[in-house]
Amino acid sequence: MTATTATTARTTPLVELTGVSKYYGNIRALEGVSLEVGAGEITCVLGDNGAGKSTLIKIVAGLHRHDAGTFRIDGEEVVLGTPRDALDRGIATVYQDLAVVPLMPVWRNFFLGSEPTKGKGPFRRLDVERMRTTTREALLRMGIDLRDVDQPIGTLSGGERQCVAIARAVHFGAKVLVLDEPTAALGVKQSGVVLKYVAAARDQGLGVVLITHNPHHAYLVGDRFVLLKRGLMAASHAKGSVTLDELTRQMAGGSELDDLRHELERPTAP
Repeated sequence: MTATTATTARTTPLVELTGVSKYYGNIRALEGVSLEVGAGEITCVLGDNGAGKSTLIKIVAGLHRHDAGTFRIDGEEVVLGTPRDALDRGIATVYQDLAVVPLMPVWRNFFLGSEPTKGKGPFRRLDVERMRTTTREALLRMGIDLRDVDQPIGTLSGGERQCVAIARAVHFGAKVLVLDEPTAALGVKQSGVVLKYVAAARDQGLGVVLITHNPHHAYLVGDRFVLLKRGLMAASHAKGSVTLDELTRQMAGGSELDDLRHELERPTAP
């Protein structure tokens, strides 16, 4: 491999969307949206409700096919037909509701759908000890030290459940981690814990797509920022090219907010 080829290979984004659009009949859900995420980077997608964030997640996760534009994984143009296609290509999505079984222990949820077994024929059974040990070790590698992996996952805090889901995706070989509003229902302290493990996933070389409506959380960990508004790209920034104040202003509406401020100002007495 030549030096030029090696450089190109290193800089090829893990995921790249260029001018991607999605329509539901006459309704425009997304139009002309572009983003990229590289290994060891966090790309934050910001927007209010109805901005198109959920549609973008569904395209990247393989739930919906895009109608226009290009979607590349490791430089190869793809059209994902199912979530399994995305998983097979190393894209793991952690949704806000987490899809856990609250009464099952942490280790059971960690392996849900991918349970290892031992024995043969009628003596085949779940390898419980392996699952317990592997869950504990995988969590510790991410710096997550739970009291007991046998406790029901429903007894964990919201932040702890998010961290288990992140560790699970890392353990099962994800190259790209898509996180849907992981801090939306959390307090300040728990949000900080989750962001710490998002950064830990990045430091392990994963590419992360962080969907959020909170510019403060995004700015703490993000390398790139894509702002969506009514299905369109309102802005795209690298971290070094935008301040938190400006990102917050654009997220809040920018010039529209200034116009609203003028309308709401109390008239001065004559």
